[in-house]
Amino acid sequence: MTKSNLYVDVSVLQTVPSSNINRDDTGAPKTALYGGVSRARVSSQSWKKAVRDAFKQDNVLVGTRTKKAASLLGEELKSLNSLLDDDTVATKVSEIFKAAGIKLNKDNETGALLLVSHGQINKLAQYALDNEELDKKAVKSVLTTDHSLDLALFGRMVADNPELNVDASAQVAHAVSTHEVVPEYDYFTALDDEQPKDNAGAAMLGSIDFNSATLYRYANVNVNELAHNLNATDAVHGVADFIKDFVLSMPTGKQNTFANKTLPSYVLVTIRTDTPVNLVSAFEAPVSAAGGYIEHSIEKLEAEYQRTSGFVEEPSKTLVLGKTDSQIGTVVTNLSELLEGITDKLSEVVQDEDTND
Repeated sequence: MTKSNLYVDVSVLQTVPSSNINRDDTGAPKTALYGGVSRARVSSQSWKKAVRDAFKQDNVLVGTRTKKAASLLGEELKSLNSLLDDDTVATKVSEIFKAAGIKLNKDNETGALLLVSHGQINKLAQYALDNEELDKKAVKSVLTTDHSLDLALFGRMVADNPELNVDASAQVAHAVSTHEVVPEYDYFTALDDEQPKDNAGAAMLGSIDFNSATLYRYANVNVNELAHNLNATDAVHGVADFIKDFVLSMPTGKQNTFANKTLPSYVLVTIRTDTPVNLVSAFEAPVSAAGGYIEHSIEKLEAEYQRTSGFVEEPSKTLVLGKTDSQIGTVVTNLSELLEGITDKLSEVVQDEDTND
């Protein structure tokens, strides 16, 4: 039986004060032109990095993205068998990567960053120790199973051997402000503490670009694809881990300078069985500054949610955190209640499909 589509949409509205959390090549906050006006923007890559860092803090198993995967494998081989000499380790590492179809340069590094889980490194090392002759299919099988959560969510591209690619099960949009943003800058000077009192000149001067914004953040997870990359049970818990750390994380650019770590004002999570829906079109006409941005942004987002009902199927479940008088979905009082509601519903759907199979 073919499993039905199952998607989780996460929409977040978050106000960030003076900050520069994601810079462009000139050091200024990234921007985007949307609805004919300039918006603050935070790249998807930046927020995915923040989520991966949050996973580590929450003791969620994450992979390692590195060019030094060969060194990691060598260290694991020695960990499993301390009697191996360096030449034997080097030979086994070279044979494993050759069997995997991944090229190593003269520095024993891959040509591009490779995302691997610790489980994959461990199993590759054990396989190399247990087998004198390596089977390419077996090596590929190790590298395409036992994924860490970040690898299962964000995928992997291996240019040397596309057979080792992992399709991402999550999509993260570039966050954009719900309103027009005007770039600002802070001019600063610094005095030398040992400078003579009769010298009024600054020892250092410069400027920092910044802006402030109410951001619309969006991500989705294809639950079936995540289950394919992991398994059904781990996928359900993985969705909860992802939602939690997507909601609470923030890129750390210039954070010591601006102390800009805030929490979301509004979170909307929807389980859909037809298609994921990014609600950013709510802000194609920028929100007016009268009375602040967040309240009007919430109103426009909920109106856009209702408008989409004419195009897509009714969601299986919709939960709202941060607006007690919301006219859509079920209002929850805290993040734990939201995560529990999503987990219960996904577990119910997954169990029903397994029973029907």
